Amino acid sequence: MTDTEARKPDPKVLELLVCPVTRSTLRYDAEAQELVSDAAGLAYPIRQGIPIMLEGEARKLSDD
Repeated sequence: MTDTEARKPDPKVLELLVCPVTRSTLRYDAEAQELVSDAAGLAYPIRQGIPIMLEGEARKLSDD
């Protein structure tokens, strides 16, 4: 198993997660290793395969 595979989040877990702010579905950005809430305009980081679902840890999406 490669280092990248070891840090890849479980797809079944990702299906269950929702945005803690809006309760809307999230989209997985594999390249950025983030779960994106388009409704809230936030991207939650995934660190070592673990989604960090805290609003204070989320990156605000730019309006560009």
